[in-house]
Parts: sequence; structure tokens; C-alpha cells
Amino acid sequence: MKTITLIRHAKSSWEYDVSDIDRPLSTRGENDANLLSKKFIEYSFAPDAIFSSPANRALTTCNIFIDNLNVSKKLLSVDEKLYDFGGHQVAKFINNLSDQYNKVMIFGHNHAFTAIANSCGSTYIDNVPTCGLVMIEFEVDYWADVKKGITKMTIFPRDLKD
Repeated sequence: MKTITLIRHAKSSWEYDVSDIDRPLSTRGENDANLLSKKFIEYSFAPDAIFSSPANRALTTCNIFIDNLNVSKKLLSVDEKLYDFGGHQVAKFINNLSDQYNKVMIFGHNHAFTAIANSCGSTYIDNVPTCGLVMIEFEVDYWADVKKGITKMTIFPRDLKD
């Protein structure tokens, strides 16, 4: 069985005059990433590998999760292909993952993650919000065979706030 956990980067800040790839998280984004990652601890998900877009906002979200989940930073790989907004590169990335990994976390962007969640998962999601998490399980042995799976979990920041 193969499992992907997609985490869309947390809310970014538009306060700075920087390129898109360099945009940092906002205070709300940092708070949401901490809130969501601390909730995710309850699920005892132990990833074999963690992948992130090189975008500052995605990588910062990823590092907050790594710190709060207390997993090794050695599991992290940054990949340019995950700086994708359509989903085609992310889908190809997933299909090309090493079969030695069974459980992976991927930090990236929308519309790519909503497209992947809907094309691969069993639950329709109108929009994966910032810092939204979607876990999908696939009854396959090889990442190349990943097509349609079962959406096992969604956690969105709005679900954790009063």
C-alpha cells in the first residue's frame, strides 16, 4: 500500500516586495502550520520521505511540520517539480517516486493539490485551503500504478478553530 499526504503551504504574506518563490508565511500562516501539525501528531503518521516545493512558503510550512512531528530533516528533499500550480508535474512526480517509500508527505501549491486530491482521491474537495492536509491511500505496490485511491483524511485549519 502507498500513502501520500498532501499539505498545501500555509497562508503567505504579501507585505514584502519579493518574487513569488520567495514569499514568506504570514503570521496566520505560521500559526495555522503549528496548529495543523500539532493536530496531525495524533495520527502517528511516520513518513518514509518528505518532499517540498522550493518556494519559501512551502518549505517553511514543511519545516514547521518536521519540527512539530519530531521527524528527521534527513527525510526532506526539495524538488523544483513541486513548484507546480496545475498538477501535471506533481502527478508525474508521484508516479516516479521510489518504490522503497510507502508513506510520503508532499508540501506544495494549489491548484495542483486540489486537482491531485480530486483526481486521485475518493472525496470531492472544492478547494484545498492554505495549510490544508489531504491523505490518500492506494492499494498498489508501485508508485507508477497510482491512479485512484481512498481519501483517508482531510484536516483544514478552519476545522480546528472555534
